[in-house]
Amino acid sequence: MTSRCLLFIGTLAVILVGAVTRASFAIEAGSAIGTNGQVGCGQNPKRLKQLSITTPGVYENLLVDGEWIDSTLVKITADNVTLRRCEIHSGRHNAVTVYAKNVVIEDCKIHHVLSGTYSDQHDAHGITGRPTNLTIRNCDIGMTSGDSIQFDPGRGPWDGVLIENCNLWTAPLADDAAGFKRGERPGENAVDTKQATANSRSRLTIRNCFLSGWNQPGQISNMAALNLKNHVEAQVENCVFQNNEICFRVRGGEGEYGGALVTIRNCAVYDSAVAVRAESDIRDLSIRRLGIGANVRQRLVSAGGGAGQGYENMGEFEPPPIERALKYGLAPRD
Repeated sequence: MTSRCLLFIGTLAVILVGAVTRASFAIEAGSAIGTNGQVGCGQNPKRLKQLSITTPGVYENLLVDGEWIDSTLVKITADNVTLRRCEIHSGRHNAVTVYAKNVVIEDCKIHHVLSGTYSDQHDAHGITGRPTNLTIRNCDIGMTSGDSIQFDPGRGPWDGVLIENCNLWTAPLADDAAGFKRGERPGENAVDTKQATANSRSRLTIRNCFLSGWNQPGQISNMAALNLKNHVEAQVENCVFQNNEICFRVRGGEGEYGGALVTIRNCAVYDSAVAVRAESDIRDLSIRRLGIGANVRQRLVSAGGGAGQGYENMGEFEPPPIERALKYGLAPRD
């Protein structure tokens, strides 16, 4: 073989290796977990105390400071609305309620909605309501005395909710706020689902999210990042959990509220007491590729019948360090 042929083959190999490397990086970079880019207001936001959205359109770069009013800070009742690059905080009730169709909430920072006290905690949620076709994307939601996201407190009809690339968290308060004291950690769940069997089964997808801090024994029993229950169908994909009492609390059941159908794919848990708590004979629980990271005390806990018919759990793996998991995601690479 001539030196010219060898040179061509070598050059081609370098090109192909470079292409594979770039393709692998693109796949990893595309599945990053948690928020990225700008979250919250840009320069010179419009300041408001409350906002009621009754007309379709795009609402952006708003700073909603409720000044601890005992009322919802942002109410969306119009269809076809986008709420973008906003910061919403300091209320004693819900931050955002959605009673509409085709709504997008993206690049928003929602925090410090606190009702009651640490010893007598009342619900104040980050986002709640009865939406149809709602996307919550690239949002940071924390420091709520209720849940970061809950649908629906009254178990009315809701459907088609997508939560992606969000940080849903709680932590000890840095300062006194409303009825809470510095060092107290507010909150119940990152996501809580409620529904009745009289309505159609609600559908929820959570992907590429970072859920952390839901760990405060003594506040509520069985605190969980995800409390997936009642007549819902939930899919959780490419999510990372850290410092939670329970990462996945998945609940079956019959009767008026029914049980959840839950699918977990390519997720990882770190520094938590329980990875999965299966309750009430939950049926068709499907877990594929759940990474068990450092300092996870129990992989699976069963209660009230545990996992029922159709249960599968396969592909458990040792996940990468959490910093790498957040940067590149958890989906397997070729």
